[in-house]
Amino acid sequence: MADLKGKILAGKILVQPKEAEEKTVTGIIIPDSAKEKPQVGTVVLVGAGKTDEPMEVKLGDTVFYGKYSGTELNIDGTDYLLMSQNDVMYIL
Repeated sequence: MADLKGKILAGKILVQPKEAEEKTVTGIIIPDSAKEKPQVGTVVLVGAGKTDEPMEVKLGDTVFYGKYSGTELNIDGTDYLLMSQNDVMYIL
């Protein structure tokens, strides 16, 4: 995981999305124009919980989130998603 400096606000998490698949299971190479936006990633920063909503996601969790969830950020050349923990649908 990256050594990120900064602070995430209450109820928010920073996720590093998993890379999009390059090949199908059968070995067909997927062109960039046909790649699906990944919906799974690893949590790299976690904000504090809100007073009415405790933080259930923790650092290092692998999470599944909605297709259009979060705000895309590029920090030091790495892509991340900043989202609310409410955008997370499933924690592995």
